[in-house]
Amino acid sequence: MFIDEATIRVQGGRGGNGVISFVSNRRNPRGGPDGGNGGDGGSVGMRASTSLSTLWAFRNEPKFRAGDGKDGGRNARCGARGADKLILVPVGTVVRDLSTGEILADLAKPGDEVVLARGGERGRGNRSFATSVRQAPRICERGLKGEERALRLELKLTADVGIIGYPNVGKSSLISRISGKRAKVADYPFTTLSPNLGVVDVDGRHQFVAVDIPGLIEGAHAGKGLGDRFLRHVERTRVLIHMVDLAALEGRDPLEDYHRINEELAAFSATLKERVQIVVGNKIDLLDKTMVAEARKCFAEAGIEILPISVVTGQGVRELIMRTYGVLQRPSVQDKATTPRRRVYRYRGEEGFRVDREGDVFTVRGDLVEKLVKKLSLDSRDACEYLSERLERMGVLRELSRQGFANGDLVRIGEVELELER
Repeated sequence: MFIDEATIRVQGGRGGNGVISFVSNRRNPRGGPDGGNGGDGGSVGMRASTSLSTLWAFRNEPKFRAGDGKDGGRNARCGARGADKLILVPVGTVVRDLSTGEILADLAKPGDEVVLARGGERGRGNRSFATSVRQAPRICERGLKGEERALRLELKLTADVGIIGYPNVGKSSLISRISGKRAKVADYPFTTLSPNLGVVDVDGRHQFVAVDIPGLIEGAHAGKGLGDRFLRHVERTRVLIHMVDLAALEGRDPLEDYHRINEELAAFSATLKERVQIVVGNKIDLLDKTMVAEARKCFAEAGIEILPISVVTGQGVRELIMRTYGVLQRPSVQDKATTPRRRVYRYRGEEGFRVDREGDVFTVRGDLVEKLVKKLSLDSRDACEYLSERLERMGVLRELSRQGFANGDLVRIGEVELELER
C-alpha cells in the first residue's frame, strides 16, 4: 500500500553516569581518584534510500530510540557510547517538527542524511575533577537524557514529469502506455487513489521518470478529495503534462477544466503556477478530424498550444514523448533539476542566566547553569563546594547577593532546590 504521510517519535539515548572510585592496592596505598566517565548516548538519524518507495513501515513502528551510554568504571574505564539508530526513508521525504511545523530536513537525494535527536551528554567520573587542590574529589556527574521529539514525515515523489488533470481524463492509461507501470484503470472517477511512478524510454538510451497524479478537482489545494496530499507530489517535477478530455465524456468543457486545474496549482504553490506545461487533449479516437481542429482552434485563441492524442490507439503518443524529452533538455528546465538545499539553524538557548526573586525563594534560570546542576550528583560535600565555585565563576552568586540573598535562603535551579552558602 502506498502511504505518503506518517507520524513518529524519536529519542536519543541517555548518557552514561560517571563514577566515584579510588585506587586501592599495595603499590599505591595512598590511592587516588580513578573513576571513569560514562559514554555519550546514541543519536537517531535518518537517511534517504532508494530501497523504499513508501512510508508504510512506520505504521507499525512509531517510535525509534537510540541506545543508552554505559556507566564509567574503576581504573579510569570509560563507558561505551550508546548505539546510534538509523532510520531509512524513501527519497523525497520531508521531515517536520510536529509541534512547530518547522522543516528539519528535506531528504531529496539518495544518501541525504540528518541527525534528528542527539544523544545525551555523558557524565564525568571523579578522576576528571582531580586538581592540585582537590586531590581526592568525591564528585561525579550523571548522564543527561537524550533529545526527544515528535515528527511528521511527508513523502514527495521525485519525478521529472507530472501528469495532471481532472479524474477520468486518461492519466493512468497514459503512464501505462508510455512506461512499464501497469496502473489500475477503470471507467469511473477516482480509480487512481495513489500516485504511480513510471520510467519512460525515449530512444533506447535516454529515459525520464513520470508520475501520474490522482485526479484533481476544485478545492484540491485546500484538501478536497485529498488534493493537497496529491499536489505535493507535483512540486519536485520539472515539467507538467496537463491532460484534458477533448471528447468531454463527463460533460465538462476541456478549456474550462484547463483553467480550473491551473487555479488549483496557483492556490497551492506560487512556483507551480510557473511550471512548464505540455497541454494534451486525449480521446481524439472518439472525435472526427473537424472536431479535433475546432478544439485546437479554441485553445489557440486562448493562447494555448494543445497536442491531440489518443491513449487507446497510440496516436500522437510518440510525439508527446519526444516533445516532453525535448522540453526537459532546455537549460531553463535543467536548472530546476537541483532541489535547493537549505540548512536549518535552530535556537538552542542563551548562554547567560537570570535570577528572579519570588518571596523568600530565588530562582535561577539559564541553560548552562541548569545543566550544571542537573548533571552533578550533590550527595557529597565536595560536590556542593564544587557547585559553589562554579556558580561564583559564572557570576550567579554575585547576582544573588545583589538581589538580597543571605546564607540559608532557598535557591531553585531547574528542578533542584538547595541552600547555598557564600
